Parts: sequence; structure tokens; C-alpha cells
Amino acid sequence: MQSYFQRHRIFFLHLLFWCVYSSFFFSQVRYTHKGGIERELNEVVIDAVFHVFSMMLIAYINYFYFFPRFLKHQQFGRYLLEFTLPFTLLIMGNIYVKRYIADGYTNQVHFLYSQRFVNYVVFNTLFIVFFVAMLQFVEVWFKAEAQKKESENEKLMAELRFLKAQINPHFLFNTLNNLYALAFTHSPNTTIVIDKLSQMMRYMIYDSNYAKVSLNKEIEYMNNYISLEKLRLNHEVPIVFKIIGSTEGVEIVPLILIAFLENAFKHGVNNNATNAWIKITLELSGKACVYTVENSKLPLMATKKEEKQGIGLQNVQRRLELSYPNQYDLSIEDHEMHYLVHLNLDLS
Repeated sequence: MQSYFQRHRIFFLHLLFWCVYSSFFFSQVRYTHKGGIERELNEVVIDAVFHVFSMMLIAYINYFYFFPRFLKHQQFGRYLLEFTLPFTLLIMGNIYVKRYIADGYTNQVHFLYSQRFVNYVVFNTLFIVFFVAMLQFVEVWFKAEAQKKESENEKLMAELRFLKAQINPHFLFNTLNNLYALAFTHSPNTTIVIDKLSQMMRYMIYDSNYAKVSLNKEIEYMNNYISLEKLRLNHEVPIVFKIIGSTEGVEIVPLILIAFLENAFKHGVNNNATNAWIKITLELSGKACVYTVENSKLPLMATKKEEKQGIGLQNVQRRLELSYPNQYDLSIEDHEMHYLVHLNLDLS
């Protein structure tokens, strides 16, 4: 319903104006200009209907024809010349009909034949014409804002699609290397890896095309990834993945959490590292999500003062900005012997 009113807000703005103006005019002409005598209801209704109709006729001739021509050519003198003749003719007709409706040309209501009445009709009509014309500026502003928002949304969606597309080759590069190592050694786990890889690819190709997916599917994807890494490491590295709270009914932007996990394996463990470890915790409280990834540092990494972030981490930080603006808090701590990623995410 809200979107319906947004789509037709200009129409409702015009309708509101005419309803308010009609009510005001009806109450104003309920009494004659002489002696404050209350007029007959049917006479007042006819007078009000004709007056509002004539005002609408003049106002919308200008609104749909003369004023758009002025906006196009930006020639005020030309606009006045074009509008003056029809405006004068319509005003004269309006005055003559109003005199007939209110007095029947009996000259009993002297005000209707005075210059003051003519001035009143002219200035009242000019005000209505000017006010309705100004609504066109409001309409132009609304359209400009809508186009601006649509353009921004298209730009953001294009950037999101580009960032998501970057995930696939990055993931494939890492995983295929692992699969190659297993196949090279004729590991019996090769078929298991292929099966899990196919499940992960199915998730990446189909499920990740949606704006949001079930958090349980994202967790299943992460579990498959961890399983592949455990096989590669021969289960020699302690890896703990703990889930606290209920994940039912919770949705998340796909492939948001995996980049931090990939980064932990990249910088935290390898086949030669001793005392390596990884701890992952995902805690849910309603729609509030707290995600932490902590991992040891490889000896080589610990000796470096600065380490450039990989494309995956930069990617996910940008996706968080686009998908969860003002809904997340991310901190990455680079300690001497370990990394710690802490993400607070509002999934509502």
C-alpha cells in the first residue's frame, strides 16, 4: 500500500489541494455578500462546483500546455503572450457565469458588478494557476530524486555483482590447489573432496544469486569448506567451529562470512606449521549476530610488521558496506602471534 501512494503521490498531492480549496470556497460563499444572509444550499453547490471546475480548467491548461512550454524554451515574454488571451477569455466567462448563478443579473448583489469583484476573481485565479504550476516543480523534484535513487541502486547492485563474481575464481584457486595435492598423492579422500566441492559450487552458482539466503545454508557451506581444509591438513590442526543460539529463520547475504574463514587458513596454518590453531564462533541472539574468527600466525607472518590484505578480505569489507550500511561493526586485530576478527552484524 505504501508503494502505491509513493507511485501516485503527485496525484494525491493535487487531490488534497483541491479538496482543501473546495472546502474553503464552499464555506466562504455560503453567505451572500449583502447582509450575511445564508444562501440556498443548491445555489451554493452549483456556485462552488462551477468555480472549482473553472479554476481547474484554467490551472491545468497552464499546467499541461503553457507552463511546460515555458520550462522548455525559458522565454517569459513568450509565455505571457501565449497565456494572456486564453486566461482573459476564461476569466471573463467565469465572471459572467458567476453573476448569473449568484444574482441572475438582477443587480441585487452590487458587489458582483464591482471592480473589486473582478479584481478578486482575477487575483484568486492567478494564485490558483501559480500554485498548481509550482506543483510541477515538486513533481520534477520527485522524479529527479527517484531517478537519482534508481541510479544509485543500479550502481550498487552492479558493484555487488562484480564483488560477488570475484569470489568464485578466488575460491576455485584455493580449493583446486588442495584437490590437486590430494589427487597427486592418490589420497582416498579425493572423492570426498570432489563431492563437497560440488555441494559448495552448487551453493555458489545457484543459492548465492539471491539477495539473502538461509543462515543454515551459509553455515553448511562453511562446514564443507572446513572439512576440505581438515582433509588437506590431515586433521593435524585443531579447528573449532562453535555455534551459539538458534539459526532458524535467520537470513544473511550469501558468502559474507566465508572470506574471514579463508583468511584464517591462509595466514594461520599450513602443513609444516606447529602449534597452529583456528577458532570460529557464531553467536545468534534474535537478529543480532556476533561472528569471531581467531587463528594463529604462521612463523613467517609473525616476523612481518605489515601484511597486505588479500582480495577476499577487501571484497567482504566492501560488500558489508553495501549490503549492511550502518548495521555492522568490524574489527580486525593483528597481534604478534595471532589474528582476531570480530564482526557484529544486525541481520534484521
